[in-house]
Amino acid sequence: MCGIIAYVGTQKAAPILVQGLRRLEYRGYDSAGIAIQDNGTLTRIRSVGKIDNLAQKTDMGTLPGSVGIAHTRWATHGGVTEQNAHPHTGNSDKLVLVHNGIIENYRELRTELGNMHTFTSETDSEVLAHLIEKEFDALGEVTAVGLRHAVEKALVAVRGTYGMAVMHEDVPGCIIAARMGSPIVIGVGKDENFIASDATPILPYTKQMIFLEDGEIAEVTSGNVRLFNLQSKSISKVVENIDWDEQQAEKQGYDHFMLKEIHDQPTVFEDAIRGRFDLENGTAILGGLGMSEQQMREINRVIFIACGTASYAGMVGKYAFERLVGIPAEVEVASEFRYKDPVVDDKTLVFVISQSGETADTLAALREAKRKGAHVRGIVNVIGSTIARETDGGTYIHAGPELAVASTKAYTNMIAVSLLYAIQFGRARRVSVATGKRLIEALLEIPEKMNAILSQKETIKAIAEKYKNSKDFLFLGRGINFPVALEGSLKLKEISYIHAESYPGGEMKHGPLALISPEFPTFAIMTKNQLYEKMRSNIEEVRARKGPIVMIATQGDDRAKELADDIIYVPPTMELLEPLLNTLPTQLFAYYVAVGLGRDVDRPRNLAKSVTVE
Repeated sequence: MCGIIAYVGTQKAAPILVQGLRRLEYRGYDSAGIAIQDNGTLTRIRSVGKIDNLAQKTDMGTLPGSVGIAHTRWATHGGVTEQNAHPHTGNSDKLVLVHNGIIENYRELRTELGNMHTFTSETDSEVLAHLIEKEFDALGEVTAVGLRHAVEKALVAVRGTYGMAVMHEDVPGCIIAARMGSPIVIGVGKDENFIASDATPILPYTKQMIFLEDGEIAEVTSGNVRLFNLQSKSISKVVENIDWDEQQAEKQGYDHFMLKEIHDQPTVFEDAIRGRFDLENGTAILGGLGMSEQQMREINRVIFIACGTASYAGMVGKYAFERLVGIPAEVEVASEFRYKDPVVDDKTLVFVISQSGETADTLAALREAKRKGAHVRGIVNVIGSTIARETDGGTYIHAGPELAVASTKAYTNMIAVSLLYAIQFGRARRVSVATGKRLIEALLEIPEKMNAILSQKETIKAIAEKYKNSKDFLFLGRGINFPVALEGSLKLKEISYIHAESYPGGEMKHGPLALISPEFPTFAIMTKNQLYEKMRSNIEEVRARKGPIVMIATQGDDRAKELADDIIYVPPTMELLEPLLNTLPTQLFAYYVAVGLGRDVDRPRNLAKSVTVE
């Protein structure tokens, strides 16, 4: 959600910080601010709304100072006001702080600080600034080490989550960063260093990154990064090279990041499966699983845990595991799993799926599953993310930076990796070489078939224009395509704000059929598979009640024209792989409906890319 970018070096900080904030817009925000340190003085600027509003408040190009912190806020405690925007200060306005996360005991801390501290915001974050300032003044050590010690002492009293950056007017050229449950990345440059909530805003300057773990603190100057734990013990960490190209984070000529990322899918799909299969033996090779074939055979249950779009990818994984591996598979919404008493053991394999690798509910569910003794593996996109580090193994999906809030390419790559795991387990248990080879050969054909669908974007755009003023939409699918219906419905809701529902086709006569009318269109997935005739019957029920029908059908299916008002044809593939193709028309449809309605496609209202608070 909220984003952090900080800089200490020799260049002017303000332009770097503002550009960094723009690169963090995908996380979702409602206000923004920066603080610049120059010759013993601090300048703080905050505004509500877009980053352009912040930039217009002063001439960022002429604002002096080569040290600074900046933040985009998504409101949790307190309304959307300039007073609630970050950076926050303590009593003296000499200490400034930006913070992601939630301080659960902020009311208690505020009471303990007493009347000697005057608060100007409704946020929990401001309490941190006052608490650190109090410790700094009490220590009386006006140095970088003193500021770090003050942060360490203050954080001992804190209960909750934080990713934060702090600087003080009397300690020039130094920023202190700390992490507990909210990500912090340090970019290591030459005579300059960066701090951010993820790697995206740092990539234009350096690919050398240090990822803080929970309970770690960094003392950062232009020439040095010193790392400590909360007990002030020095620690060392590996500097990692992040191989994302800066250009991957740009729109590359597309009108929106979302459209670019939809078109990225054939390429990043190849990245997801490259080097991860053995065609001759008809199997997948995912070394991150870290299990022998004997251990794989001992697993008797699989659970996919995720939120939102990632959970629908998990549903495809569930179908694949049950079909290929022959063991029970479930999908659990992370926010529910964490608050129940899950029955898992050392014969249970849990996959946690998250694009960011920082989703708070999924991370909590991961920890609960590990406490219960399950094998836990991650399927994530962001290298060095918390989930990637806390699982016992897993696989990166290699989708690259996904900057639109609504997930597209990460979703299809999550499906790809889930299918590879199902093939790997299936071959270890009961799938023949011939079947494994057919599946892998079909996977290798997916990018070309994706491109064939993307070439129909003008047709899909015209269909979207026809239905853009609909007030409601119903998405229908059966079997492996029910998750496609769920994801299609979610995409339409997310970016167009049209009410949409999704159902398995067989459930229509159990209630939803009452909604059907000429004003209530249905988006149906009716590709050629074992449930084709069943799905056709369900769509005929809609047709009989004069409901308009948009349909995804398999190329060459002329019978589909008897039922549909509008058809999007997709190439044929194996049934388990259909979601990899059928999802693309739903993404393009939602995108063009939203564009036609003038929506902010990349940053839909009320939503954030990475949900790092509960």
